[in-house]
This record gives sequence, C-alpha cells and structure tokens, in this order.
Amino acid sequence: MTANVEDYVLKNAADAVKGKVLVIKRKVAKTSGLSELVVVVSVATGGGLDGKGVGVIGKAIGAKDARVASEDAITSKLGMPKDAAPNASEIITTGTNLIKYFKENLPDHHKIHDFSVVAEAPAASKPAVKSKPSKTNDKATPGLDEKEVKIGIEVKKEEDFAKWYQQVLVKGEMLEYYDVSGCYIVRPWAYYVWERVQSFFNEKIDGLGVENCAFPLFVSQRALEREKDHIEGFAPEVAWVTKAGTSDLAEPVAIRPTSETVLYPVYAKWIKSHRDLPLKLNQWNSVVRWEFKHPQPFIRSREFYWQEGHTAHATLEEASVEVRRILDYYAMIYEDLMAVPVVKGKKSEKEKFAGAYYTTTVEGYIPTTGRGIQGATSHCLGQNFSKMFEICYEDGDRLKSFAWQNSWGISTRSIGVMVMVHGDNKGLVMPPRCSRIQAVFVVCGITAKTTEEEKKTLTTKVEELAQTLRASGVRAKADLRENYTPGYKFNHWEMRGVPLRIELGPRDLAQSKIVLVERFSGSKSSCSMADMTTTVRAQLDDIHKRMLDGARAVRDAHLRVVDDWGSGFVSALDSKCLVLSPWCEAECCEEAIKKRSAEESSAKEQDEKAPSMGAKSLCIPFDAATLGGKSVKGKKCIACDRSAVSYTLFGRSY
Repeated sequence: MTANVEDYVLKNAADAVKGKVLVIKRKVAKTSGLSELVVVVSVATGGGLDGKGVGVIGKAIGAKDARVASEDAITSKLGMPKDAAPNASEIITTGTNLIKYFKENLPDHHKIHDFSVVAEAPAASKPAVKSKPSKTNDKATPGLDEKEVKIGIEVKKEEDFAKWYQQVLVKGEMLEYYDVSGCYIVRPWAYYVWERVQSFFNEKIDGLGVENCAFPLFVSQRALEREKDHIEGFAPEVAWVTKAGTSDLAEPVAIRPTSETVLYPVYAKWIKSHRDLPLKLNQWNSVVRWEFKHPQPFIRSREFYWQEGHTAHATLEEASVEVRRILDYYAMIYEDLMAVPVVKGKKSEKEKFAGAYYTTTVEGYIPTTGRGIQGATSHCLGQNFSKMFEICYEDGDRLKSFAWQNSWGISTRSIGVMVMVHGDNKGLVMPPRCSRIQAVFVVCGITAKTTEEEKKTLTTKVEELAQTLRASGVRAKADLRENYTPGYKFNHWEMRGVPLRIELGPRDLAQSKIVLVERFSGSKSSCSMADMTTTVRAQLDDIHKRMLDGARAVRDAHLRVVDDWGSGFVSALDSKCLVLSPWCEAECCEEAIKKRSAEESSAKEQDEKAPSMGAKSLCIPFDAATLGGKSVKGKKCIACDRSAVSYTLFGRSY
C-alpha cells in the first residue's frame, strides 16, 4: 500500500489514538503462501500485543504459535526495506480513519478484522473461549463477521437475488443509498449509461421534430384533479407540499408524478389553429411517486429520472404512427445499447396508462426470478386530455376540433433491467455500447527484478496504446495506479463490468502483442499491437451481439405456449417462465387468471421485492408468431369459453 497515509493520520486530535503497526507471523505450511498479518494496535495494548495479546489474535484467526515477526522476516516475505519495517513505526489516528484507509487501499483478497471485539474475549463466558475454530472457516470468533470489511460480491445471484442486486449496484459503484427511503444517489458509472440513452434518444426524436424543454416540478391541486381517471391512478403515490417554513400553504401543491397536468393547460394557450400543430415537446427530468411497496433501486423508487414526451396532432392516424415509432426507439435502446431483448406489444385495458386511449409497451424478462418487467411505454391519449384541458384548434374550414395527443417515456429503470439480466456472481457485466470504459489496460509481469527504466517503458507504451484506442473512438483507460497489484486491478474492473481488459507485460512488449480478456465470457486471446484497433473494435461489437443473443436465447427457453389451463399454465409460472396464451381480452378473465394462478401456485416467493405471485397480462404482442404463437382462429380463451381475440403474454412481474 503506497497511498498517502497522511490523509488518514491525525497529528493533534482529541479523539486520536496513538497506535503501532506490527507484523504478526503465524506458523503455517510453506505451501500456504504468505503467512504474515499486518496488525495495527494502540500502544497501550499490552506493550504492542506481545504475549497474551498475540495469542488472542492467533486464536481468532485459527493461527497457532502466532508471534511478532522479526525485521528479517518482514523484509524477506513482504519485500520491504529494513528502514521501512512496520514494527518500527507509530501512527496517530482513529479507528474509523484506519478502517477507511484499509477499505480504500487493500486488494480484494485481503480481509479486515476489528480485534477490539476479540480483545475482550477472555472476559466472556468460558464456552466462547473454548470453542475451536473450523479448519475451513476463519470466522471463529462470535461477532467477527460483522466487523469484517469485504470488497467482493458475497452472495450468489441464484441464491439471494435481492441481496446480490444490492451488492452489485453498490460495490460496482452504480449507486449509493440515501437517508430518505426509496431515494438513491446515481453515481457516475450508472449515470453514464443514462447519458448514452439521452444521446441516442435525443438524436432519434430530433429527426421527428421533437424539441426539448423544461416545465416546473410542482402541480397545483386544481390542475391535478381536473382529469379524474388520471389522478385516480396516481393518487396514492402523489407527494404533497403543504408548508413553506412554518406557514401552511394556501393551496397544497403536488410534486409531479408525471407531467400531463403540468403541460396541458399551457398547450391549451399555445394551440389555437391547425397551423400550431403538431406540437412536439420532450423533457428530461425526475418525478416523484411515493411508493408504499418495497423500494428497489432503479426498479421501484420514490424519485426516478426519465424522459417524457408530450405531443399534439391533428389526426388519430398521425398520432398512432408516432406512438409506434417511439416504441421502436425504446426497443432499440434496450437491444442496440443494452443488449437486452424485449417484446413489443399493447397493454390490456386494465393495465394501460390511466386516462389513455391505448398504451404500447416493451417488456423485458429477468431470468433469475422468472418475472417480466415493463421497460418503457408509449401512449396514445386520444382526445381525453384535450377535451378536459380545452386543447382545441380551428381547422381549415374554421371548425373547432380537439387535438389528438400522445405521451411516452423511458426511465432509469432500464439501468436496473440491464444489471439484472447481465450481471453475474463477480459483479456487473456492462454491454460495450453503454459502458463508460470499454477497455482498460493493466500492466502485468513486474517483479522485484524489473528495473525502473523497464517499468517506465511499459507504462509509456500502455499510455500510448490507450490513446490510440481513444483516437479510434474506443473508450479506453490505462490503469497505472502503483499502489495496487495487477490482481487487485483485475478484480476492481471485473466487478465494474468493463467489457475488455488488455494486459501488457515485458514479454508481450518484446513480442509487440497484447492480451485481451473478455468480461462477458472470460475468454482470453492475443493480437499484435499493429492490429489492436481493428481487433478491439470488432471484438466489442461481437461481445454486444453475443450478450444480446444469449439473453434472448435464455428468455425464449423460458417461454411457454399454453392453450388451455390444464396444460400447464401455473406449472410454467412456477418454472420461472412467461406464458403465451389465447385470451378473450375481457377484464373479468384477466382478474380471474391473476387470482387463480396465485391460488394454485406451489412456488415460494423468489424475490421479496417483487409483487404477488399471480400472473398478470404483460402485453398483447404485435408479433406473437415470433414467440411461438399461432392463429387464434378457433381458439378458446384460457380462462373462459369465449372465443379468443389474441395470444397474450402473461407472467409474474415487477
């Protein structure tokens, strides 16, 4: 560790503790590797933890005959010069600063133990002292688990999905938790993904004549309640501002859950003639929906970021064309940027946006939980809102007509879907097209015999190669941090999901080649430096294709076509599958399917953050044939004896 220790050390602080850095030697087999432990103790602790103090530590970690290492052992094992031997140094710091230093500077394979708990063990009950540590587990001391600082992912995705998801986001530096429940800090690693979405989508809608704008965060109570059906859909989630300082507001104002009722009174002022149409606006903002269900980062939060487009048209036909085009763009965001396959379709009357004429959607699938998830929606609002807000115009014959309106949106939920689909037990797996860093260079093969000149030659070459890639459009970085080992750097970037790691060592440099390691597959290959740019660009495109194809293959393998209930509708759900079934599109049957599938399910809850076990309609696919659906002619609804109208995708969902 060569970080600036002065940042963590206190020279004159009332709460500082004078400490001493020791190296404890433990007796282990020579084949076990490094056998020393770096320990920091207060000077007041037994004169430096000799004697009984060292024994306490030895028992806690399962090390026999532990003792303070000699300077010769330190220099030979740790490769440190004698004048820098830890046993000769003292520091003044706090326990909090010390833990912070180790957490930020130690490689992943190290563990940090707080022995302030262990030191009191002799005073505890005798059974606790006599308990023998397991030979395969160094967690011998009660309470030690809670004091460890672990850097890697501690749970498996398939065993505890909710905890895995939380750890991947936090340790992958996608977000940080906040002190207001359901609200999260989006860190740069995740926000870059959102910037890629913004860049892609802005270019697409600019071609449609859509302009970006910004409307206020607040909605008056009067405006919000003008559209009864609309507000009923959001009423339980609306957050209200009722005070300014200590004074009550004359009229409460809502924090927008969506912006229809913010924009449309203004649209009524701006639209008077057919010449004012179409009006096409979009805004990138955050909205608040005070969820009372379990909040889940990116998937269900009380504040989230999104874009919302609002357009007004002269005809239904014109509005409908835009609805489908926007939906195509949303599918492209998922598939072309995030390598996540989606199904495009129409929502049922029950599931459509409150107040909409109809709603179209892209639906994703999370294999680990077997649940569908709504990815983005594009709504045709019809004339419902235009009649409510008097958004009307005079046509060419001076006749009064109401505008046909659309609204459409995609949110940062898309980031959560991407993480859930692609992440693995090592951390994030970033699709190349939306990763902040696409390729990271790591210098390898430096030993104690490597000269400073050889090190400089390697680092200079790595910087040169990284710059070459950046000039070709690849987002590349050279990790030249000297206070971390190559292994630590491998783990660091692996956890953050960087698509390609490029290794360069003395032998590689001599042969003018580089080693490429894929995060997605783990495969390793090499290429000449002369072919690097072409090879890396092609490999990044190939990784994206394989990620998308792989995710689609997994989804399709978990899709069942079930024509009648007794043929395995519920068993398919319990096997974490989506179900494509004929349906009459009656709401009563939709409710019956959800209720009956919940009652008959034998599966246990796979994800405590997800809603009930009953299956709901996800969408009526526009192209059911690509999912295995057939003609519904002659088919009966899966829930009743009426004729089926469509093949519909059902599933448990978020």
